[in-house]
Amino acid sequence: MTSYTREDWQRGYESQPNEYDYWIDDIEGEIPEDLNGTFFRNGPGLLNINGQPIAHPFDGDGMVCAISFKNRRAHFRNRFVKTEGYVAEKAAGKIVYRGVFGTQKPGGWLANIFDLKNKNIANTGILYWGDKLLALWEGGQPHSLNPQNLETIGIDDVDGILQPGQTFSAHPRIEKGKDGKGDVLVNFSVKPGLSSTITIFEFNSQGKLLKRYSHYIPGFAFLHDMAITPNYCIFFQNPISLNPLPFLLGLRGIGQCLDFSPNKSTQVILIPRDGSKALKILETKPCFVFHHCNAWEKNGEIYVDSICYKSFSQIDLGDDFREVDFDSIPEGQLWRFKINLSENNVEHKLLESRCCEFPTLNPNNVGEAYRYLFIGVADKPSGNAPLQGILKIDWQTGEHQVFSVAPRGFTGEPLFVPFPNGVNEDDGWLLMLMYDGAKHRSDVVILDARDLNKKPVGILHLKHHIPYGLHGSFTPNFFG
Repeated sequence: MTSYTREDWQRGYESQPNEYDYWIDDIEGEIPEDLNGTFFRNGPGLLNINGQPIAHPFDGDGMVCAISFKNRRAHFRNRFVKTEGYVAEKAAGKIVYRGVFGTQKPGGWLANIFDLKNKNIANTGILYWGDKLLALWEGGQPHSLNPQNLETIGIDDVDGILQPGQTFSAHPRIEKGKDGKGDVLVNFSVKPGLSSTITIFEFNSQGKLLKRYSHYIPGFAFLHDMAITPNYCIFFQNPISLNPLPFLLGLRGIGQCLDFSPNKSTQVILIPRDGSKALKILETKPCFVFHHCNAWEKNGEIYVDSICYKSFSQIDLGDDFREVDFDSIPEGQLWRFKINLSENNVEHKLLESRCCEFPTLNPNNVGEAYRYLFIGVADKPSGNAPLQGILKIDWQTGEHQVFSVAPRGFTGEPLFVPFPNGVNEDDGWLLMLMYDGAKHRSDVVILDARDLNKKPVGILHLKHHIPYGLHGSFTPNFFG
């Protein structure tokens, strides 16, 4: 017996072609008086181009939502990122770009052969930093948006730091300034090949470059996320190989040419942030990692909490992603890795077997030991399924709390916003967008992170649905 119906879940993947701009008046509960600022979220907004379906949601055009809070009111706005590809396909009324995850131009392989240009879809992350709002996609440069109205300004080279075509990850990490030091943004770029190049950038709170350092690693690198500590940037190089021939011949998207090797180790790459030592590469059990929760150092060892899959599910040509068989693919589970730097070994253990993804924590604890983790989970404690709840784990007491919106609600990434005068690590709100299958609309849910057993502080009902998204961020700046 499942906790959801496939029909409800599938409708959450319908395109949302409209752009809205309104104050949210349909509210259950209340908006906290101290919750002021803007909650940004990015994700695919179009799942078809003029009726032509895309092959995978990761190929969908990016649509940024902004929910702005002020004086116990909230304003909603969404805009598509007007990328070169979005504008061209809007004008043409058809698919004119190949997608990384299998979307092909009409006309079969003859129309796609040797066309190596993928569309920058700007659909994965969203970041306000140094007075810039950037829509992020790991396969290319970011797009700058006007934070006041979300209108697209254009491709951004981050003040001349990025070379044309250079990538900028959708998974930056922000290190909170301690002892009077300002916050630091850490992000990376990957240039894959027979050997791959990782370039790491560190920026101050004004967006000025503090450091830039590059390292070569052997083999093809499939790196989606990283973790940081005060001394290291940490990457997990998944045991993935690439055969580009089907892509070159117009038969498959480049993401469909990846192959997981279960007999090869996952490599843990440790890059010193001070540049004083060479990088270190260690091996651990084969697994596939999209997202890391957090990392920290203790007594000469490094700990990394990550969402791990037993394998990478290949995206098959012709499959409808809405018809996925959840029972046939591995679920994400929470693992902890302990890296011993003196003995050069890596141990791991399973922390949470429940299907989970999209972790978050108090941003003040990024790169440090932490007590509380919040993460999207399936409603049932075992098996693979869509995310329908939020799990809070207390590492100190072992307590687990689950907030569930099953059977007809579907969740995604929660975002932790600390109370302005918070003292304890869980003093804050959790913000998320929830899809309501019963009403075919989305809600902005505000939870008290101290106790997920309590009913939500506020549920803000939108006038429409927002397709399932990817990553979000929060700034105390109000953009209404």
